[in-house]
Amino acid sequence: MPAKKILMLCGEFTEEYEIFVYQQAMEAVGHTVHVVCPDKNAGDTIATSLHDFEGHQTYTEKLGHRVLINKTFSEIKVEDYHAVYCAGGRGPEYIRTDKRIQALVRHFHETEKPIFTICHGVQILVAVDGVVRGKKVGALGACEPEVTLAGGTYIDLSPTEAYVDGTMVSAKGWTALAAFIRECLKVLGTEIRHN
Repeated sequence: MPAKKILMLCGEFTEEYEIFVYQQAMEAVGHTVHVVCPDKNAGDTIATSLHDFEGHQTYTEKLGHRVLINKTFSEIKVEDYHAVYCAGGRGPEYIRTDKRIQALVRHFHETEKPIFTICHGVQILVAVDGVVRGKKVGALGACEPEVTLAGGTYIDLSPTEAYVDGTMVSAKGWTALAAFIRECLKVLGTEIRHN
């Protein structure tokens, strides 16, 4: 199958691993990943965060590296993309309120193109009516009420699992990136063979 173009939706303090690992894996097999953020231009950078569970009641957060935005947000032509990816971390909580982000997600939902979400990324999807309705979706446990209120069924995945419902792929967090990427590749029609 020909290489695909994936639109990665990010905001400041999106989870670092969910940007870098995903982008590099997809590009390693020939896909194009455009990392975008509202009101940012190609060449700008955004801050990332690193979340971990270290024995507290919730995750800890540390400052990650800066990530390069490689596509100007105002120049996105949504019809050029084969899939959208909502990375997690703190970015989703504020970019989901942006009507332009909502319109992008609505396009992928209405055209039945693949939608990939990990960790808090589902917060972007639940902000658009109907996207998770009737779907089984994995995410960070703290997002369960939002998935349920949006009409979806929250799947409590292990930290290393991914879940596929049609063309939607989801996972709990960055520790599931290997399984998540593998399932995203399958949905995209990418076949990796070992000789």
